[in-house]
Amino acid sequence: MRPSKAQTRLRILEAAFSLFWRQGFLRVSMDDIAARAGITKRALYQHFPSKDDLMAATLEHSSKLAIERMRAFSRSGEPGRLIDAFFADLSKWASTPRWSGSGFTRVVMELADLRGHPARAIARNHKAEVERWLAGALIAAGVSASRSREHAREIMLLMEGAMALMLIHADRTYTKTAARVAKRLIGSR
Repeated sequence: MRPSKAQTRLRILEAAFSLFWRQGFLRVSMDDIAARAGITKRALYQHFPSKDDLMAATLEHSSKLAIERMRAFSRSGEPGRLIDAFFADLSKWASTPRWSGSGFTRVVMELADLRGHPARAIARNHKAEVERWLAGALIAAGVSASRSREHAREIMLLMEGAMALMLIHADRTYTKTAARVAKRLIGSR
């Protein structure tokens, strides 16, 4: 049976995701993606007219999956437990083979000189959504609504810093340090 357009599109997105996160967005060619997806380059271009369109669609797809995963993340308990779970999840993610940090951060760095690129806007929106989720999770855990937004921003800085330093030093204990600092910031030890 021949796969539907939706199935082929999903296969392309999954192939692109795998290659982009492993090799970087700019180093992957449309030929690489077509080969990984098991389709012709012509078929790939029927679904995505350009690599930029494919990058944007891949990031949007990845963002939806990540946000769904975060929404399923426990919001119960006190703030310290939320912080510990958040950074433990980051540490677990960093332990996966060939982990290369946040693709959303990486794409913005790779496309730093292309300010209007649609992938940058998607990455920015994703990070803002994570920050909003975190602020809501902090409120649900008992942090005052008036401080939750600022604390979410501080925790985002700690998360991004921990990811960068884990990549540099190959040391996942940066997540424990980040969690400890985040708990101090929100007054939960």
